Amino acid sequence: MATYFSKVTLFDGRAVKKRAGVLVSDGVIKWVGSHARAPRDARGADPVDADGGTVTPGLIDCHVHLCFDGEPDFVAEAKVSQAYAAVKCVRNAERQLAAGVTTVRDLGGIDAVVCEVGKAIADGRAKGARVVASGQALTITGGHGWNSFARQVDGPDGVRVAVREQVRSGARSIKIVATGGVLTPGVTVDFTAFTPEEVEAAVDEAHKWGVPIAAHAIGRTGIERCVRAGIDSIEHGSQITDRTAREMRDHGTFHVPTINALRGIVDHPEDVPAYAVEKGKQVLAMAQDAFRRAMRGGVRHACGTDAGTPHNPHGGAPQEIIRMVEWGLNRLEAMRSATSNAAELIRVPTVGTVEEGKAADVVLCEADPVDDVTALLRPKLVMLAGEAIAP
Repeated sequence: MATYFSKVTLFDGRAVKKRAGVLVSDGVIKWVGSHARAPRDARGADPVDADGGTVTPGLIDCHVHLCFDGEPDFVAEAKVSQAYAAVKCVRNAERQLAAGVTTVRDLGGIDAVVCEVGKAIADGRAKGARVVASGQALTITGGHGWNSFARQVDGPDGVRVAVREQVRSGARSIKIVATGGVLTPGVTVDFTAFTPEEVEAAVDEAHKWGVPIAAHAIGRTGIERCVRAGIDSIEHGSQITDRTAREMRDHGTFHVPTINALRGIVDHPEDVPAYAVEKGKQVLAMAQDAFRRAMRGGVRHACGTDAGTPHNPHGGAPQEIIRMVEWGLNRLEAMRSATSNAAELIRVPTVGTVEEGKAADVVLCEADPVDDVTALLRPKLVMLAGEAIAP
């Protein structure tokens, strides 16, 4: 049965259009345009009671960890079997979908669990957001994430082998851990991990396989190395300088700030490990300034929550968008960060915009989120490949 959204405000992933119509059939967008010029097929379609609402593309979260629920101790939560982690993955993918997030990029899990869950969802054996899996993240021996979501690897040749093995396991994205981080004890946040040669090998190998590569990078030197090597996105980026921001703009490197993750850690000192709270405060003090330097430098942003980290549950992309606006990003760019920008970054051209021929992943909101981003917190309808999902 075809579905027709009539007389809606449409944010198509790039711009806002008034009194629009959207026709959905066979899981794809069949027609988009002015409602006054709707095709004959729209008359026989099942009408959606939009009641003056706004249709947007399904949101995309470019940085999640589906194997993790957001418990206070991230390292402790990693100590589960692959089977147990798979059950958590499915449940968290469902949570994403209920919040209007129809696609996620997972940036590190337990073995190849997320790759397999992503396949199961794509095959219709489980319900949940579409998954672009990275398998395990890659870190140096003893580096950030070694005891939770990452595989330890050293040397340019070792890095190349690890990238190939992740792709063989079903990864459609790669992540390297280029600096220290907040959630691994004994490693400072600005510690520089991979050598320039290792970073270059990772980027070259990922791109040979046609997959994007992300870098967990908080410290200045690690960020600079990754940008110059051609990395596709800087995750966190808390020490982005003015010069590096200009280089990111020129290279087309996206910034994924993950504000939700910092707030989840810093705002809960009652149960998050003390070492993580202390490092989280250190990063938060730098992150907002770096975010604004990136904006001034013309860097494009993509929405990523780091969901699964302490007190950072899945489905938080609407809150991340709100926080980016609070940090100074204009509302239109914030919405693009979770739609068209995000789809470009993760290399999934069938999502991220409402256009003819694209997947019918859409969200119906009560109001226009480009005017009021908090409208994203109250989806009236979520649709994945043309199938309506109750929020």
